[in-house]
Amino acid sequence: MDQRNTNGAHAGDAANGSHIAARERPLKILIAGAGIGGLTAAIALRQQGHEVISRFANETGAAIHLAPNCNGILRRLGLFAEDIGGNLMLGFDEYTPDGKLRVSADLRGQQSDMWQHPWHLVHRVHLHNALKEMATGTSGVGKPAQLNLKSRITKVDSKNATVTLESGQVFSGDVVIGADGVHSKTRETIAHGDIKPYPSGKSAYRFLIPKEKLQADTATREYVEKKGVLVMWIADDRRLVMYPCANNTLMNFVAIHPASETDAAGDDWNEGGNKDKLREVYKNFHPSIDTLLSCVDEKELKLWKLLDMDVLPSWIDERLVLLGDAAHPFLPHQGQGGGQAIEDAASLAVMLSKDTPAAEIPKRIELYQRCRYERANKIQHFTRLAGRDAAEVKENESLNMMEYVSYNFGHDEWHYSTQMLRKWQWSRTPALRWRMPLSFGPMPGPRQDFLGRSRSGAHSTFTTASITFETSRTLLQALLPTPAFSFASPGTIATASFSATMLGKMDWLGGGGYNLLGLNLHGVQYTKKDGSRITGTFLAVLFENLTDPIVTGREELGMPKLYCALDVFRRKESTFINASWQGASFGEWEWEGLEPVDISPTNGESGSGKLSGGATTSFSPNGFEDQGILAYRYVPAVGREGKADAEYAVFVPRNKASEAPRVRTTLRAKKASFRFNKRNWDELPTLHHIAAGLAELPIYKVLEGKIVTGEGVEDVGQTERIE
Repeated sequence: MDQRNTNGAHAGDAANGSHIAARERPLKILIAGAGIGGLTAAIALRQQGHEVISRFANETGAAIHLAPNCNGILRRLGLFAEDIGGNLMLGFDEYTPDGKLRVSADLRGQQSDMWQHPWHLVHRVHLHNALKEMATGTSGVGKPAQLNLKSRITKVDSKNATVTLESGQVFSGDVVIGADGVHSKTRETIAHGDIKPYPSGKSAYRFLIPKEKLQADTATREYVEKKGVLVMWIADDRRLVMYPCANNTLMNFVAIHPASETDAAGDDWNEGGNKDKLREVYKNFHPSIDTLLSCVDEKELKLWKLLDMDVLPSWIDERLVLLGDAAHPFLPHQGQGGGQAIEDAASLAVMLSKDTPAAEIPKRIELYQRCRYERANKIQHFTRLAGRDAAEVKENESLNMMEYVSYNFGHDEWHYSTQMLRKWQWSRTPALRWRMPLSFGPMPGPRQDFLGRSRSGAHSTFTTASITFETSRTLLQALLPTPAFSFASPGTIATASFSATMLGKMDWLGGGGYNLLGLNLHGVQYTKKDGSRITGTFLAVLFENLTDPIVTGREELGMPKLYCALDVFRRKESTFINASWQGASFGEWEWEGLEPVDISPTNGESGSGKLSGGATTSFSPNGFEDQGILAYRYVPAVGREGKADAEYAVFVPRNKASEAPRVRTTLRAKKASFRFNKRNWDELPTLHHIAAGLAELPIYKVLEGKIVTGEGVEDVGQTERIE
């Protein structure tokens, strides 16, 4: 599937929520090594806004697989293999040594549509040049990486993130990335870094032959007739692999065989090979193979020993981290060595995202290792199994290659590491608040941002309009949810209030606000199981005109919040509020003859009368202490009608408020009134029963009507479960 839409512009688009992180200086990153992984890391970290200094070298070699799992990363960074001569992998043919076709698979259609990104076969030099240009060119995102050509490293200080070169020059940074290959110098600094690669028992020739040369010979023509097809000839202890690259003009070959038959001088990719010896190694294959090998240009023939290495216990040490062959050298049997190095680079770029504090580097590279260690080593193990000789395979043992392919291809390291970084960031805030949906992380709200940091309501504004009145205690008693709630006074007259608040400049709402209106029953006490009591104001219902605070208040605090429209009309000497649902008005509140009240300390006037952003007024009838808000949380159980998943009383103590309101003005009304229209079930299909209950409230006497304005809105985060 050829997709230019990579679901992300470039590496600078870091983990969700990072846009609210504190601004940090760019990191200075030293990269030792210049292979595919090191270059990919340089590009990705450059795009994150960091300063990158790297040792670069010329890349040689034939071709490389860009399977969907790593090709998607390169495409995210802005490199598209088809732009540098990459061939789509369209199928593979497997032959026996005597030239019989054993397996032929067409990878087009459903086979390729399984993966988001295409599978390309690319000339390694073309890829390296493109990566080098992206890392160092002036047209890319971020500051171009600095080059230090042919500079051999002699020492790495992982604690201080310094690199010393053979010339004596010392580079200092915030982190060192060891991408210096199978014979890594940086690996020596890691614990157990003395683990060395060892000969696998196999050597490999590699070479390129122009496709037209093979097409011209009838003996070899059939092998190159299909476009984009990988061809293998597999014997018991050796194999020959061929696939196209460079816009289908060159055929890349890897000839893997017992090392004892060619005695390669070493494991350097650039060691020359002998053409006659190559033909001798495959002398028992079909005659067409000898014809094919006779087309090799000996000057281009390379031979090297295939190395393996035991699994390293760790890839990291303080501010040093390994990637690619320095951490996990690969045998070539699955074509995943370069791909895993690219995945390593992507993971590191995510972990060292924009605005990464330097102090967090050791923890973040530790997280990188947790992301990459199991996967890279597992694919390394798969590769060893795939490359075994026939004699090493147990009787009746079968390899499920599709299982390997699915594991290899069905992974996006950028997405995976991004999610792991988010989880790590969330884990650092143990009291992080979660609400549905959980799939996207913790929910920001009035008490926290996306990363769990507390918010301030110091500059938020409030205007609270309240009407306090006397009514029937016996009627209000019916609104209390359990026998544990009761009125502190045995009298039949109780005090209640309606309190409406208009909030503004709310940081958690992007500077906006909302309106709320609640019914408060004063002088209510809750008797605990041990007999002790809490006396305060019971919040019977709280209407709000915005979904976000309704959800946060219901789910996080257990507040009895419901939606309705709350329209506020302010005049010079009066204020009017109307509550409605879908155009059906059911409540009206009015304050008339508003006059300013002296709120100076010497006057002793209580200015605020407000808690939790105006949800209640503080009122203490008959001398009972109002300790805070009482409410009752009820969450119905799914699939168990009439049962609750959660059911308990909650309490908001007044003496633990996050913000103390700063009252600016207080207006007292000469006349305050309210009235309800209970409507019917057709007009209020979800609120009729509540409107009807409110309409039943008798008004014995209006005690006070006032409007208070000021700044400072608490987040009600002190809400607690009573028992």
